Amino acid sequence: MRNDADNILERIASVVKSELSLEVLVEGHTDNPTVKKGSYIKDNWDLSAERSAAIVRRLESKFNLQPSQLIVSGRSSYDPLVSNDSEDNMAKNRRTKIVIMPNLDKFFAMLGENQKILPRLDK
Repeated sequence: MRNDADNILERIASVVKSELSLEVLVEGHTDNPTVKKGSYIKDNWDLSAERSAAIVRRLESKFNLQPSQLIVSGRSSYDPLVSNDSEDNMAKNRRTKIVIMPNLDKFFAMLGENQKILPRLDK
């Protein structure tokens, strides 16, 4: 991972630390060539999860996010931004995507505290 990503990771960590009901899902992506035989990485599923885990580890170790707020996800090569028909395009598909989302248990607990303003959903 490049150190120039630290600026954005620091900003994300600051927001997530300020609201404990948030979680960070880091989604890893790859291009479509298969991993070289003999590599310790089994396939593009493994590679995409490793890519995501590297970001999660950095958020935890350098920016002190709680591990309970972090989620590792791998999409392999199955959600490309562009076709894998050139080196430039393949480089665009080798990426991570960071999704900030509410912890649903905490979110629903917060909704429960405000039941008087919510419509009934069981009608």
